[in-house]
Amino acid sequence: MNAPVTVRVQREDFDLAAEVASLSRDRGDIGAVVTFSGLCRDEAGVLGALELEHYPGMAEAEIERICHEAMTRFGLQAATAIHRYGKIMPGDNIVLVVTASPHRQAAFDGANFIMDFLKTSAPFWKKEHRADGSTGGWVSAKDADDTARSRWSPKD
Repeated sequence: MNAPVTVRVQREDFDLAAEVASLSRDRGDIGAVVTFSGLCRDEAGVLGALELEHYPGMAEAEIERICHEAMTRFGLQAATAIHRYGKIMPGDNIVLVVTASPHRQAAFDGANFIMDFLKTSAPFWKKEHRADGSTGGWVSAKDADDTARSRWSPKD
């Protein structure tokens, strides 16, 4: 049986189909696989590249913690999370989340949970490089990401 949680932070690209195959290979207990793949946008032609930095060791540990929490909370059979760093060009992959469970809803919820917490908790920083060659600066956190994460908090 494959490891239930796979986390990688890497410079190189990933192959979505190969990651799904690796996660689900020889797994008769899996009835649903959900994937989320995040790509670099060009922001209507303004963005030339996005540079991602991370805190090595801490980023992997936090993503692994998030994945294990999703495994427990949603009864997942497996989860994979891959996040790239370095200079990413528009159209290139940035992040991949794959979740597997006996039924679809748990896989969907697990993938959403992992992405919502990855966006707000994992130590990554983004710097914009504009298409005109200028540097656009560091990207600020978005309130919408915090709002998305808050839906997973227990209700009082």
